[in-house]
Amino acid sequence: MKKILFIICFAFAAVFVNAQVMSAKMEWLTIKSNNLKCWVCKEKLMDYLKTENAMNMQNGMTDYRFNLLQGEIKIFYHPDRVSADEIRTAMNNAGFDADSTKAEPDAYKKLPPICKRAEDGGGPTKGKPCHIQPIN
Repeated sequence: MKKILFIICFAFAAVFVNAQVMSAKMEWLTIKSNNLKCWVCKEKLMDYLKTENAMNMQNGMTDYRFNLLQGEIKIFYHPDRVSADEIRTAMNNAGFDADSTKAEPDAYKKLPPICKRAEDGGGPTKGKPCHIQPIN
């Protein structure tokens, strides 16, 4: 009985160690976006990425950090579940530029005016910062 218990424990330990070795180290990815400058844009992008993460990315993205003044998002992700290019594509599909890739035109058109690129009249207006969470 002790031998069987020992073998079972050893098998579980081996599986656990193998799973730890096989999983890739998580990484941070920083993406610049020309139209990610306000709280509204952040909320729209977060909603889209959370849905996409759960449905198509095997929950590969685990943490999000925004710097709205710089137009950046930092994403902590599992590279064995989702690639950096897939994350950029998801941002494009949500209507947002991602580094050198431009937003999908149809998705971009659906964004509120404040979430458009500066050259299209979007973004914060002088004297009205929008990078701060609104008080409800």
